[in-house]
Amino acid sequence: MKLLLLTLLTMSIAAAVPLTEKKPVTDEYHGVKVVDEYRWLEETGSLAVKAWTDAQNKHSRAWLDGRAERVDIEAKLTALYAKDTPSHGGLVSRPGRIFALKFQPPKQQRLLVSLASVDDLVSERVVLDPNELEPKGQVAMDWFVPSPDGKLIAVCLSEHGSEDGALHFFRTETGERLPGRIARVQYPTGGGSAAWMPDSSGLFYTRYPHKGEKPEADLNFFQQIYFHKLGTPTGADEYSAGRDFPRIAEIELETSEDGRWLHAAVANGDGGEFSHHVRETKSGAAWRQITRHEDGVKEVVFSHDGSALFLRSVKGAPRGKVLRMPTTGTLGDAVVVVPEREAVIESITPTAKFLFVADMLGGPSRVRQFTLDGKNARILPLPEASGVGGLLEADGRIVFRQTSFVAPAAWVAYDPASGALKKTALFNTSPVDFSDIEAVREFAVSKDGTKVPVNILRRKGTKLNGSNPALLYAYGGYGHCMRPFFDFENRLWFDRGGIYVVANIRGGGEYGEEWHLAGNLTKKQNVFDDFAACAQHLITRGYTRPEKLAVEGGSNGGLLMGAFLTQHPALARAVVAHVGIYDMLRVELDPNGAFNVTEFGTVKNPAHFRALHAYSPFHNVKNGTKYPAVFFLAGETDGRVNPAHSRRMTARLQAATASQHPILVRLSSASGHGMGTALSEKIAQQADVFAFLFDQLGMSGN
Repeated sequence: MKLLLLTLLTMSIAAAVPLTEKKPVTDEYHGVKVVDEYRWLEETGSLAVKAWTDAQNKHSRAWLDGRAERVDIEAKLTALYAKDTPSHGGLVSRPGRIFALKFQPPKQQRLLVSLASVDDLVSERVVLDPNELEPKGQVAMDWFVPSPDGKLIAVCLSEHGSEDGALHFFRTETGERLPGRIARVQYPTGGGSAAWMPDSSGLFYTRYPHKGEKPEADLNFFQQIYFHKLGTPTGADEYSAGRDFPRIAEIELETSEDGRWLHAAVANGDGGEFSHHVRETKSGAAWRQITRHEDGVKEVVFSHDGSALFLRSVKGAPRGKVLRMPTTGTLGDAVVVVPEREAVIESITPTAKFLFVADMLGGPSRVRQFTLDGKNARILPLPEASGVGGLLEADGRIVFRQTSFVAPAAWVAYDPASGALKKTALFNTSPVDFSDIEAVREFAVSKDGTKVPVNILRRKGTKLNGSNPALLYAYGGYGHCMRPFFDFENRLWFDRGGIYVVANIRGGGEYGEEWHLAGNLTKKQNVFDDFAACAQHLITRGYTRPEKLAVEGGSNGGLLMGAFLTQHPALARAVVAHVGIYDMLRVELDPNGAFNVTEFGTVKNPAHFRALHAYSPFHNVKNGTKYPAVFFLAGETDGRVNPAHSRRMTARLQAATASQHPILVRLSSASGHGMGTALSEKIAQQADVFAFLFDQLGMSGN
């Protein structure tokens, strides 16, 4: 009788899956014909796609809400956030004050605040609270730039997680909004940036084409630099540079501390190629290009007095070296001040007397201090397995954010004169205890013999008997490094006996440019092989077994999830993929897909096409295969990854799978790629993820 009831229940769940109409379309690439039965799901905004989305959301909602613990999980997460201490990020220093973005649950969006010092929370003042602009949390700050004297602030605001932002101006002391706004300064993935004049009378900013200036298909490309004088109409703003920049330019602006010089870093899409340009900020000054893509310079920073530039280069040094050259000079004048060593140089921060270099050691970080000529090296005394980010100079000290897998983040101040390291007032405490959790680092061996770091968070005393639920997470692209990070949400996972694992796979930058390039373009398969090897490592070592293993990733990591489940459908029981890319043959046609060509390649190139077609998740789904349970999440306002990828991959898997495991999709109209998503929506999404995973891995509550 029990077997009959279970069978009937399974059949009813399967029958509830909405049917998706097939409308075959055939494309031909280099003599290869490719059939797509779900092209029509790309038609965002059509009545048919809206009806499909509504039906799928209703189906997923019924399944998720049918998990008895779903409501309790959301309540627990909400309670944890209510107990969480405020956190500060994005610190910027100005004379006599620090600016920061403050996340303060239960507020939906971050606040912009100022402080007299990182040691003085009493001095904190709110400059801008987007929650007062829109109480449901649908207005977010993309970024901000204080004027040189800190009295004015330019803030980029966007709505509904879209990252489609306009620049607004406020007075720091009163929060008063100044007249006027500048539209089209920010859009994903190209982003946006601004840099003030030294007297705060105006600023340079990034600008996308306005309607009528370019064809409709090009309006979110061809980013350029303009100048705006405060108090004047934006229609009178002056063009400064960019007409000769790439179509997929991504511009970052910065001025020297004295305000004399302006620097523009111009990325050629997302693949890690940069050119760099400088000019004086004074009216009529000319731009001068100092590096090109082929020069391998990843970062340029002004010296404290603006007379020199420090350059982080990978030319002939894949783990990085630091050069120095006069601001008025050429790259030929540059000399090496910090040569390549075993660590990967991630960032450089010069002060009046010292040069600080943040290093990456395969995942964990370290910081080195040098004199400005690269001599007298000293390693800062950081805890083992720390992550480091956001280095800046403030009050004669170096301040940076220190992270760990098992302890909340804290901003730490280092005094170069005394060598003292001190936690500032900007630190988090956790609403839960992690004293029973340990982080161990092991190495999986990939298909080609490459050793891949695996960071395993587990309860102390965990038995390696293959019975533990495990969740494996990775990213693997764009040279992005997975540093140690703390997430108190995982307490819910650990309390049910779960193990949480973060892999430092190729495509990232944990071991430098070679590690990145070994996982991009035609070598992308290495990324998927590394991840599969990490999953197998957990099984072989006895941490878990396939029916107790889940995997999770987002964006480029969503692509990773798609490749993993199509290439290794029996290796894991459940897959969670956030805002992922799944059709690698059409991704470059998406609204911002061209930015990814330098990372993934293009179907116009025969070799690239063969590699893309070989791993493209959408094209490698096979009918009659027993696929694991899959949960796709995407945002309808996502300007970075077209949500049509999630729609089409869902339809394809639902039609193909021979297992009874659910294939669900959650398409949110209240979020985009994840940036700027309201806290309530984040909690709801995470509650759905936990409910899905707990159900599929059989993780009962206490």
